[in-house]
Amino acid sequence: LEQVPKIFMKPDFALDDSLTFNSVLPWSHFNTAGGKGNRDAASSKLLQEKLSHYLDIVEVNIAHIAHQISLRSEAFFHAMTSQHELQDYLKKTSQAVKMLRDKIAQIDKVMCEGSLHILRLALTRNNCVKVYNKLKLMATVHQTQPTVQVLLSTSEFVGALDLIATTQEVLQQELQGIHSFRHLGSQLCELEKLIDKMMIAEFSTYSHSDLNRPLEDDCQILEEERLVSLVFGLLKQRKLNFLEIYSEEMIITAKNIIKQCVINKVSQIEEIDTDVVMKLADQMRMLNFPQWFDLLKEIFSKFTIFLQRVKATLNIIHSVVLSVLDKNRRTRELEEISQQKNATKDNSLDTEVAYLIHEGMFISDAFSENELTPIAIDTTSQRNASPNSEPCSSDSVSEPECTTDSSSSKEQTSSSATPGGVDIMINEDMKLTDLELEKLANNIQELLYSASDICHDRAVKFLMSRAKDGFLEKLNSTEFITLSRLMETFILDTEQICGRKSMSLLGALQSQANKFVNRFHEERKTKLSLLLDNERWKQADVPAEFQDLVDSISDGKIALPEKKSGATEERKPAEVLIVEGQQYAVVGTVLLLIRIILEYCQCVDNIPSVTTDMLTRLSDLLKYFNSRSCQLVLGAGALQVVGLKTITTKNLALSSRCLQLIVHYIPVIRAHFEARLQPKQYSMLRHFDHITKDYHDHIAEISAKLVAIMDSLFDKLLSKYEVKAPVPSACFRNICKQMAKMHEAIFDLLPEEQTQMLFLRINASYKLHLKKQLSHLNVINDGGPQNG
Repeated sequence: LEQVPKIFMKPDFALDDSLTFNSVLPWSHFNTAGGKGNRDAASSKLLQEKLSHYLDIVEVNIAHIAHQISLRSEAFFHAMTSQHELQDYLKKTSQAVKMLRDKIAQIDKVMCEGSLHILRLALTRNNCVKVYNKLKLMATVHQTQPTVQVLLSTSEFVGALDLIATTQEVLQQELQGIHSFRHLGSQLCELEKLIDKMMIAEFSTYSHSDLNRPLEDDCQILEEERLVSLVFGLLKQRKLNFLEIYSEEMIITAKNIIKQCVINKVSQIEEIDTDVVMKLADQMRMLNFPQWFDLLKEIFSKFTIFLQRVKATLNIIHSVVLSVLDKNRRTRELEEISQQKNATKDNSLDTEVAYLIHEGMFISDAFSENELTPIAIDTTSQRNASPNSEPCSSDSVSEPECTTDSSSSKEQTSSSATPGGVDIMINEDMKLTDLELEKLANNIQELLYSASDICHDRAVKFLMSRAKDGFLEKLNSTEFITLSRLMETFILDTEQICGRKSMSLLGALQSQANKFVNRFHEERKTKLSLLLDNERWKQADVPAEFQDLVDSISDGKIALPEKKSGATEERKPAEVLIVEGQQYAVVGTVLLLIRIILEYCQCVDNIPSVTTDMLTRLSDLLKYFNSRSCQLVLGAGALQVVGLKTITTKNLALSSRCLQLIVHYIPVIRAHFEARLQPKQYSMLRHFDHITKDYHDHIAEISAKLVAIMDSLFDKLLSKYEVKAPVPSACFRNICKQMAKMHEAIFDLLPEEQTQMLFLRINASYKLHLKKQLSHLNVINDGGPQNG
């Protein structure tokens, strides 16, 4: 068969095909222009022989095939028979398969199709719910900016910031990749920066309104909820410099309080012509003490109310800071507990079997999403004020609260009720550390101390402004004590309000007190000096008021008595001063000195801060009296100063008795000062010991002087004595006369025991001089006439 061309073996061999026909019978060999020729006849014959040869080959092969078939005829016929049986079997099988498929179709329709349809519907519904919730969330986010504007119009900064924070989180998590919201994040960031500026401006406005409202207003805190909201917003944004704004406003307000008080006071005084005197400070200096004192009292009163308001406001800010600090700590504890629970839960999770269904989703996904659907629906329902209204419309002011509720569980944990009823949601990125919050709380307390210092500093400037012309130094004791008590009361009030004593006003008071003490002492020392220079050292009558004065001292009252009615004035003065049963003959200067001493003691009671200075000054005054009286009497200075002819024994005795009176009162004065000194200052009391010693020495010198007077008299008279008649001689008569004069001079002045001791010393002196004269005259105890 290989000799037969392949074209005859093709299954689609057909002579009606022109190509096939032409290749089998090439007509080009027959259709020549010269008609039939010998060559053509030969070609045709050759073609016929070739085809005949092909046919012979085929026939031989067919015969061969027939021979082969005849050899295997039985097997062939058996195969044909089997083929018919197989066809019957296949037909029955086909019918069985058809019946099975019909039954399976019925089973599918009855049992499976509905369940699978339900699963498809559940998946479709879940997808629709997700799309719906996503659209609702998008609608809510779309309303963020209008809602923020509404909140800002009502100064709800915390709500606006919470809404922005929640929206930013939703954009980054649930709505990430939404094309229509691609610019919203940056817009919200800019809006947040704007809110920061608005809060600073609002707090500045609030501070100005709070501190500059009328001080007569009883309300301690201005719009507490507004303040709490502002502070929370500033803390949320880490704007911790708002206390500096409040501090600056306090300084301005303190200045304005003084200025307004001065203007009000000056306007009430008709004598002050504001057109002539233009400067307010000059107008204030034209006020007399009562007017100026009332003005100062009014300023202190205003400052006290001002500090109470500052304290109330700072207490609210402090409570907000502490609440945030407490919230941070509780949040950390809850997070730790949550992490522990999550770790336990992760260990117990089982992997669910997922079945693949249409659209490339898993049945397990459909169930798990379906389980999450109620949460999503609940969350979105909370975002809407009512189910029929549009999601978060711009008219709904409660919108930020709804949106805040949709925040993550972490942020919900971080938010809770705080003072003023405002909730704050702490952003993790913006959260203040405990150290920062504690530092801020300390700064708030320091700001309260600063408020007290500001008031005291302004008060000091006000005092110094008035003291420029020496006004305060010219005040009398009563006026200065009144001023001192007012300032001390204000210092105590501010210390009670703020919890710390401010030193500036106290320092100014101490400075003025020192100047007052200097002037007080100089005035009284000058007065005492004038009294001593004019003292004639004669016994003075004691007015009843001085007797009452010493009586009150004996009763334990170290103070000047108040002036009584005219009944006291009708009492006659006494000759002597009676002190605890003893009589003191005194000069007028000592009576006034006792009164001056009591003025020192009373000044210490009224101004405790000057106790040490007053003690030093009083010591100086007592020393001055001692030294000056010694110069005038013992030193005979009164002869030139007053013009006395001589210093008599009566002058000496009076001087001694006056010194004894002062010595009697030194322990009383010492005890008075000791009760008002600190233990570490007790060493200053040694001044009184030195003064007592000096006075005793002076008294002893006077006694010695009296004895010396008689001693010189004895020496003079006995030196002329001769032992001859008459007896008693003129000498002894003269001695007795001089001794009688001495006794007469001092008997009414000195106490009996002092007189006795003095005359014992005079008697001893007399006997000494008599012995000396007798020895000089060689008079011996021989019983002779001369001795007799």
